[in-house]
Amino acid sequence: MATDNLVVTPPPHLRSKEQTAVAMRDVLIALAPITIAALVAFTYNALFVIAVCVGSCMFFEWVTRKIRKKKVTLSDGSAAVTGLLLALLMPAQIHWLNMIIASFVAIVIVKELMGGLGRNIFNPALFGYVFIITCSGLLASWSGNLGFLPGGFDGVMAATPLAYIKPGLESLGPSYGSLLFASYGGAISEVGAFWVLLGGAYLIYRKVISWVIPVTILATVLILGYIVGSDGLYQILAGGVMLGAFFMATDWVTSPMYTWGQVVYGLIIGVCIVLIRVYGGPSGAVAYSILIGNCFVILLDKVFKPKRFGEVVAA
Repeated sequence: MATDNLVVTPPPHLRSKEQTAVAMRDVLIALAPITIAALVAFTYNALFVIAVCVGSCMFFEWVTRKIRKKKVTLSDGSAAVTGLLLALLMPAQIHWLNMIIASFVAIVIVKELMGGLGRNIFNPALFGYVFIITCSGLLASWSGNLGFLPGGFDGVMAATPLAYIKPGLESLGPSYGSLLFASYGGAISEVGAFWVLLGGAYLIYRKVISWVIPVTILATVLILGYIVGSDGLYQILAGGVMLGAFFMATDWVTSPMYTWGQVVYGLIIGVCIVLIRVYGGPSGAVAYSILIGNCFVILLDKVFKPKRFGEVVAA
């Protein structure tokens, strides 16, 4: 009697027309408002930073894939997205070598050497950024001219909005309206939380991300901020909380798969942001917090893994 051959493959078995390139395209569209706002605010300074970071990330991915004799995957857009996110974390004036080093760490070490897209443990852009913060002064001076261009843009030197949080002087900082639409200070993405919120809403509408993680992070920062005596609303509008909540913490690969795991993940990140800002140093608090959250993803997926259909407890 003839028997049919069965092919057994691991789950999941769902099929979708959605591809990585489509998702990356949506992320680039969502980043358009904040990118345009940054270009308006910092003109050719922001353009130079974006060009160097995006170009470096794409170059390093191409070289690494070639050396490892792997298929070149620049067309999926992931390297471009990493480069743009990395650029938006940078200040308007930064030494070009820092950008190249951060791009190398993000793509070569965190992404490619960890197995490529879909296998990295940490968010590549954040890891590259934190690396140059940690090594600032050892590898290259933090600030510098724009390559062959004369550095600087006309403006007034003042404390960034984050500088008012630790001493509890948020009332002396920019107004809520300024933080929402036109507050220039710190990274080139810190030109208005509204533009990030606009892009985040687009990602939720397109179902590229779930609302659970960003809402949990923002609610935690808001509530805990007031609990510790800070201005919670100021906390979520100042700095990179919005960008981190919608574009970094929601990275498919480095965030939990299940809803309750996402809630706990968001709580961890939100708590860390407030504690680091109030009791530590405000610079890089969001980046450090999300990377800390990344460390718990594997555990959260195991703890909150739903029961399999038809599963019974062994006697």
